[in-house]
Amino acid sequence: MKIDVTLLSSSHIDTIVEIHLRAFPNFFLSFLGPRFLREFYESFLFDSHGIGYTASAPDGQVLGVIVGPVDPSGYFKRLLKRRWWAFCSASISAVMRRPSCVPRLFRAVIYRGGSPSGQARALLSSIAVDPNVQHAGVGKRLVRYWAEEARRRGASGCYLTTDADGNDEVNAFYQRLNWRIDSTYTTPEGRRMYRYVYDF
Repeated sequence: MKIDVTLLSSSHIDTIVEIHLRAFPNFFLSFLGPRFLREFYESFLFDSHGIGYTASAPDGQVLGVIVGPVDPSGYFKRLLKRRWWAFCSASISAVMRRPSCVPRLFRAVIYRGGSPSGQARALLSSIAVDPNVQHAGVGKRLVRYWAEEARRRGASGCYLTTDADGNDEVNAFYQRLNWRIDSTYTTPEGRRMYRYVYDF
């Protein structure tokens, strides 16, 4: 399958939000809704530390997206300071449905992935691939383009977090790309997580 990888642009946002919702129907960011996801993905267009790419088929159909800041230190605090009103507005329906989600919502907005010790690394914040093209190499291409751009911008490596349990396929994917498990931790909600790193 031929896959074209291009920089994320505002014209992609609505499509990648829809892809995210289909790829992660039961995840917290999806629960927060399309308006919140739109704000989240658009943030990588307007901050100098943001890196975002989309993958498309030759006919232009968007197949996936990857985003993350090359320097996560302060990135999400800047985002909240600049767009706090938009995130509040975008998440109000989710808060009304489940008021107990407010602490987790706050953590989601300021989240920087619990950076590993050592040299500064870029944070892979989100990757979503259309479920209809899983296993076609889309995710691999996106990760490689994103990591190469992080290296070009001066990062010493990359890191990400993902579920440790019930997530064998995703963990195998990153391990095939030579990412290594740096540490394990448990979230306040009780999810056991792996922190992966990939150093250049």
